[in-house]
Amino acid sequence: MPSRLNPYISFDGDARAAMEFYREVFGGELELHTFGEFGADHDQDKIMHGMLETPSGFTLMAADTPTGMEYKPGTNVTVSLSGDDGDELRGYWEKLSAKGTVSAPLEKQMWGDEFGACVDQFGVSWMVNISEPS
Repeated sequence: MPSRLNPYISFDGDARAAMEFYREVFGGELELHTFGEFGADHDQDKIMHGMLETPSGFTLMAADTPTGMEYKPGTNVTVSLSGDDGDELRGYWEKLSAKGTVSAPLEKQMWGDEFGACVDQFGVSWMVNISEPS
């Protein structure tokens, strides 16, 4: 899978409704996965990861903010980089996080991928997800 760059929106418990609305607006295929599906013992029915891929080639991702993490409207959009080219994505990660603040180190996660989150030196929030090549 080639690397992709797209917005990732955080919601305060209504990610499912929002993503279903965006599917009505843009069309396409919607995937929604809850925290419970990944074995979390909190927020069982909240969306851990949602992705809408539209016929026009748009990709929109979203999740509910987990309990205990701050939800702050206006700062709830992050830029997501994802794909299976680990070398390419790790290179982006190194540069984006070098002078920024890392909130989640780039490392293996419970869903099996490598994932990291940071805010770059200009205050832009980034997430990098490296999946295993298929």
